[in-house]
Order: sequence, then structure tokens, then C-alpha cells
Amino acid sequence: MLPNYGLIMADKHIISTHAVRANDIDFTYFECGSGPLALCLHGFPDSAHTWRHVLPELANAGYRAVAPFMRGYAPTSVAANGAYQTAALSTDANALHDVLGADSRAVIIGHDWGAPAAYGAAILEPSRWKSVVGMSVPPWGAMGNAFVNNLNQVQRSWYMFFFQHGLADFVVGANNHAFIDMLWDQWSPGFAADIDIAHAKECLAQPEHLAAALGYYRATLGSGFRDPALDSAQAMTQSENPPQPLLYLHGENDGCIGLDVAHDATTRAPEHAQVKIIANAGHFMQLEQPEIVNAHIVTWITTHAS
Repeated sequence: MLPNYGLIMADKHIISTHAVRANDIDFTYFECGSGPLALCLHGFPDSAHTWRHVLPELANAGYRAVAPFMRGYAPTSVAANGAYQTAALSTDANALHDVLGADSRAVIIGHDWGAPAAYGAAILEPSRWKSVVGMSVPPWGAMGNAFVNNLNQVQRSWYMFFFQHGLADFVVGANNHAFIDMLWDQWSPGFAADIDIAHAKECLAQPEHLAAALGYYRATLGSGFRDPALDSAQAMTQSENPPQPLLYLHGENDGCIGLDVAHDATTRAPEHAQVKIIANAGHFMQLEQPEIVNAHIVTWITTHAS
């Protein structure tokens, strides 16, 4: 399943594969470089491979870039207790910070589901993270506002409501997970994503892993299991905003979350934050426009390193 990245040289940095246990989850992750931790969190339906372009650039900038397969995404284990609410993902990130021996110079970067996970980690334990980068899912209440006041976004988010039905497990997994091909085609129109779609399908090939990925949505909008021990953490992540310098990136052609939602996020951004729109990119901008996205990320975290 995993390419032998350990044999691939990228600007004199090797991308290698490792495993670690954190927060009662067995994580597999890619790593590149040395220095302060730069933790990169992927979303749905995606995998840690989505960060292959930025990992060497983070290493070049003096960071230890780490991209885990998120909880439930093979080869990372499923959650033994079935918890997939946002607070679980955020506490995973903070637990990884701990077991990887990181310090207060660490930065956190998240795309799609990884974005709210990153925001939550930064809110729950702000002393761990120097700066934050979010991509494709905006912070500052913009998503909540969209669900209430933006029917166009409600329509774009139809799949989130469909996932609440038990039939979704069968439909998403049918015909070699053709549902995933459809989402990538809609979310990043015109982008040839065969390699990354194949990686995503590998992560979700087994029913328990697909159920885990859908569990993220069920714990958020439906009756999916929520760990009661995380209730206070969940409430905090929903009511507060990251105090660190935060860069938000959004593809101008994103078919999953509309540009109008990103514009709303711009009006909500505090003084220590910025919103950048990535031209000629959809939802998976880190793959569609890697040089531009990498430059924004590296510039942001290095500028706010001190």
C-alpha cells in the first residue's frame, strides 16, 4: 500500500514511513526533515499522500514534517471506542505532538477534516503550536453560518446528510468506491487525480475503515458515537478560535465549499489571521497548485516562527 518513499530523495530530504501509538490509536505516518514539528493532517476522502509535495519544502525550511494517516484511515487503526468527533481528532494531534517529542515551536497544518482538527488542537493546547494553517474548511464560524444562511452551501454539502443513512456504507463502497471518484471530480473539476484517488480508496478499502471515515460526519451531524469524556473539549473547539497566527487557504474553484463561504471567513478573520484564495485550484489545492500552496505555507510559518 505505501510507496517506498524512503528511497526517494527530494531536495536532499528523504520521505520515510514510521509508526507510533498516540491517544490509543496506532498511527502510520510519513516524515521528512528535522527540526521543530510541522504536523500535516489530511481530510476526506484523502490520505497522508496528499502532503507529498509540501513535506520536502517544510524540511527545506528547517522543519520535521510529519503527515499521519488520520484515525480510521488504513494503515492507521480504527478507534477502539468508535469516537470520531472533532475533539477526538484534535486530541490525536496534541498526543502526536507529545509522543513525537515536539516543543512550542511546532506548527500545525490541516486540510478538509484536518483543518477543524488543527483549529481544535490549537484551541485546546495553544502552548504546543506556534502557528496554524487551515485549508478548504474555514474557521471563525464561517461554516456554521453557511449551514444556516447559505442554501447554496447546504446543497453542496448534500453528501454530509446522505452519510447519516446506513445505506451510505454500501453506496460509497460500491463499484470500486466510484462515489469517491465522483466527489473528487466535483470538488476539484478538471484535475487528474487518479493517483490520489487510488491512495484514498486503499485507506478505505476495508468496511471498518470506510465506516470510520463516515463516522466523522455521523459524530458531527447525526447520531454517531461521541466520547462523553471529550464533551468539554468539543464545546471549547466549537465556541473559541485559535489564538495563534492563522493562515486560511481556499481554492477559487472549490466545488465542496464555495468561494462565498471563504469570502465570509475573510470578513470574520481577526487581525492575526489572513485568508488567501488560490487561483486555478479546487478543493485539493495542495495537489493542484503545489508550488503556490507550498510557498504560502512556508512563508507563513517561518514569518511567525519567532
